[in-house]
Amino acid sequence: MKKKDIKILLVDDEQDILEIVGYNLSQEGYNVITASNGKDAITKARKELPHLIIMDVMMPEMDGMEACESIRKIPELSNVIITFLTARSEDYSQVAGFDAGADDYIAKPIKPKLLVSKVKALLRRLKDDESKGDILRVGNIEINREEYKIVMEDSEIVLPRKEFELFYLLASKPGKVFKREEILDKVWGNEVVVGGRTIDVHIRKLREKIGDELFKTIKGVGYKLEV
Repeated sequence: MKKKDIKILLVDDEQDILEIVGYNLSQEGYNVITASNGKDAITKARKELPHLIIMDVMMPEMDGMEACESIRKIPELSNVIITFLTARSEDYSQVAGFDAGADDYIAKPIKPKLLVSKVKALLRRLKDDESKGDILRVGNIEINREEYKIVMEDSEIVLPRKEFELFYLLASKPGKVFKREEILDKVWGNEVVVGGRTIDVHIRKLREKIGDELFKTIKGVGYKLEV
């Protein structure tokens, strides 16, 4: 996908933020749309179907948290990448953002070049989704879903079914924080889960078999894979 075809919805009630961030993203070749509050963001998201939404938290009329929750309920926007860009960097605020459905959290102030780099990293997930098939390649790891096989540096790693499915889920979107509820729903579904630490136990086993440095714990939220 060419940059000019990638739509980024930038939402902030501060006009100077819209202008500065919007300018830098436009200079990179992205198609930038702006909104000044949560309600406006929902309306424009429905109309434009952006690939990425960068949204402030504290805004008039409707804040970013509420807007994010509403956007996540719109079927055609269920897979849009959402990141908060806000001065509120406290742990509890970040947890609330992830709970609202955000994929990432960027703290203000941030230099334009660094912001652009973060945007590029977020948008790499689009490429991952487009190329996704039965085989995923993450770093030096190849994951064959059809054969339930993992190859890392020419060595095959055998995993039990649930460990494999959990690893495949995290590897499907490197860098994305998967909430515990989402992991339980997608890996275990309606199956009975014995004990609240089931995910933690499986992550521990994956760390032992594949590498501790790959799996990151987001306290109070869930896990993500970093390569």
